[in-house]
Amino acid sequence: MSSNEKSLELSSRPAAEAYVASVCFKLGPPQLIGAELEFLTHTADGDRPSLDHLATALGEFAPRSISPDSPASPLPGGSAVTIEPGGQIELSSSPFASVRELQDAVDSDALHVEDLLRTHGVALSSIPADTERAARRLLVLPRYCAMENRFTTIGPFGKLMMCNTAATQISVDAGADRADVTRRWQMLEAIGPAFVAAFACSPQLHGAPDDGWASQRMRTWLELDGSRTDVPSTGDPMTDYAAWAVDVPLLCIRGETENWEAPEGMSFADWIADEAPIGRRPTEADLDYHLTTLFPHVRACGHLEIRYLDAQPDNQWVVPAAAFDALLSSPAVTDAACSIAGPTSGRWTDAARVGLADAEFRHGAEDVLRLAAEHSVEYGEMLMLTAERCRRGETPTSTVPRRSTDREPV
Repeated sequence: MSSNEKSLELSSRPAAEAYVASVCFKLGPPQLIGAELEFLTHTADGDRPSLDHLATALGEFAPRSISPDSPASPLPGGSAVTIEPGGQIELSSSPFASVRELQDAVDSDALHVEDLLRTHGVALSSIPADTERAARRLLVLPRYCAMENRFTTIGPFGKLMMCNTAATQISVDAGADRADVTRRWQMLEAIGPAFVAAFACSPQLHGAPDDGWASQRMRTWLELDGSRTDVPSTGDPMTDYAAWAVDVPLLCIRGETENWEAPEGMSFADWIADEAPIGRRPTEADLDYHLTTLFPHVRACGHLEIRYLDAQPDNQWVVPAAAFDALLSSPAVTDAACSIAGPTSGRWTDAARVGLADAEFRHGAEDVLRLAAEHSVEYGEMLMLTAERCRRGETPTSTVPRRSTDREPV
């Protein structure tokens, strides 16, 4: 029996929206934080390592996307390893109760992977944009074939995003109840442009116009497909997200063949209304998969996944993680951050284009980070130094001893 036969069919739009709200927003007292870190990979001659090369180097930790018989074991700190289309490595942490626990586990896992790769002549780079190599997709899974085919009709930025960029993503709990979800969601969206500017460090990207953008990585998302990245807002994120999700055009449909192409322009709601083009009714499993093809700045997937940050130099990903943790520490702090970020809220393109060269972004980032510093027990000094960096209009650089991620492969 296939997964589609096991999964419940969806017979109406209200049923689909109710399902989205239930699976994308898990309610409960916020307690946990997680991270997903992406790294570019390269061999000693600067080329991309082959998937077989990566599978051999990763051994038991290799994901099944490149090694079907792998046990895909979690790393010692609990992180899972995945491979992005261009050969980037992503580490997805377990959720932890504190930023300190998260940092210790993820940095340890990153070093473990680095050591595995280094012995096979592969190096990791914690940089957000590939400045040297043309975009080339290594993974040939049906999902990525369909994705590249669809994005190529829009322009070059889809393939660049898939193959030549790396991000820092932080995950936090959705909230205790509907009101708490709304408060947390609105704050994370409001401070987003200021944080894009504060942590922008990808002014160059091979294949993108060299025209002065502060975050070429973020640019790839903004130039990609607005229907898939922009969530309309009426002030109720749970309702808004559910309605938006079923209206986004299908990117691909999982099937038994290698062709997962979806009918052009057909949304999930369209599929519910007319099964004929697909030949069967949609199921909850189909909707679950559709949700993974949505790429908003903040993605709801049970928890809230903050997706708008460039990969940071060395282990500086912990700075925005600590900031989010502090800014979500109480309703009063969350409301204050939302208020401070008001003048730059919604200015996503400006933030990616000009970064901290804009005085409003400098002031907004500085003030929000100072607020975070005041409410962070362990990372206050680091956050205050970052606020000062933003006040000076400086881009992120290493402020701690360089990690071994900068070692050349042997």
